Amino acid sequence: MSAAGIRRVAVIGTGVIGASWAAHFLAHGLDVVASDPAPGAEARLRADVAAIWPTLAPIDGASPDRLTFTADAAEAVADADFVQENGPEREEVKDALFAVLDTAARPEVVLASSSSGLLPSVIARGCPEHPERVVIGHPFNPPHLIPLVEVVPGEKTAEKTVETAMAFYAGVGKRPIRLRQELPGHVANRLQAALWQEAYSLVERGVATVADIDTAITHGPGLRWAVLGPFLTQHLSGGPGGIAHVLEHLGPPTEAWWRDLGQVTLTRELVETLVAGVDEELAGIDRAELVAHRDAVLTALLAAKARTELP
Repeated sequence: MSAAGIRRVAVIGTGVIGASWAAHFLAHGLDVVASDPAPGAEARLRADVAAIWPTLAPIDGASPDRLTFTADAAEAVADADFVQENGPEREEVKDALFAVLDTAARPEVVLASSSSGLLPSVIARGCPEHPERVVIGHPFNPPHLIPLVEVVPGEKTAEKTVETAMAFYAGVGKRPIRLRQELPGHVANRLQAALWQEAYSLVERGVATVADIDTAITHGPGLRWAVLGPFLTQHLSGGPGGIAHVLEHLGPPTEAWWRDLGQVTLTRELVETLVAGVDEELAGIDRAELVAHRDAVLTALLAAKARTELP
């Protein structure tokens, strides 16, 4: 049982995110009932969970055998204690899906959406009976490894719903943060979007290649951000004066850089350039091998962080 008293989780939608969530919940000793209407979804899900399982550290009693499947979303949530929805990122799809979940799930059960950018108040429109139990629970790919979950309440979300979601995610080893306002893209995706905007612009202007920009991040600030994040990294770079010193001395030039950041539109030509750049960067590299190496490094990094007292 999780810290929030949850034993059985319904995972609705079993694509990349849903399958990763399912494996994560199973590894924490929960029963998982999954649902996806796509042909062959069950076979793909079980294969995905089997592939993920060796990368996990299951608790005693955890097993992939505790996974069941049904194509009927209403049936999946009928006996669930928590629902993690991972359907397509389209309002009309969410409306139809949450109408089913709202009717079929017990009134006190939290309906959490993995939506990466939709507002919870918009999603809750599909739940006229119990909009108070709708919340965003946005993970980062892959959820079975990346700890962050953004918990975002909507206009009608009850405080108890937020508390239950926060406790549940923390209880299964996640690092949840609560947003005080709902806004498109939540927090982390908006931060990523700001970096992507300038990265795409630099490529468009011919300043650097796709590979160069990846190198600049992975062998530069990305290493520090993975350890402490932007604010504490700034604080340490200021020496004894900390972030106050940084803002005093580097604030004006930083403001000048902001004014010079590129405004970019994803034209067909730019998209083709970005895709070609990635293809060139990955020439001769097997995608499955790349994913395996990425996950191995993530696992080692998380283990190293766990052995420290970093925030």
